[in-house]
Amino acid sequence: MPKSKPPYAPEFRTEAVRLVREHGRTITAVARELGMSQESLRLWLHRAELQDKGQTLSESEQEELRRLRKEVRVLAEEREILKKAAAFFAKEQSRAR
Repeated sequence: MPKSKPPYAPEFRTEAVRLVREHGRTITAVARELGMSQESLRLWLHRAELQDKGQTLSESEQEELRRLRKEVRVLAEEREILKKAAAFFAKEQSRAR
């Protein structure tokens, strides 16, 4: 499955973070000026702080995390289906007696 292109270029993200950090401007003001959501900018700032601390995941680790999260979702759905099937068959079996 191909990755979708992020709506903002990495250079744009870096510049937005720089405007908040180096110029002491508020997230709200920078986001409004750049025509983007405050939450996106807040997330970029958070990621930049983690990166500065060396706490970010590599691309391969991020991909593995996405894959594992998807697998957990699928397994949870399968478990729910099995629970419902077991309850159905238990109910049918008790009726047959």
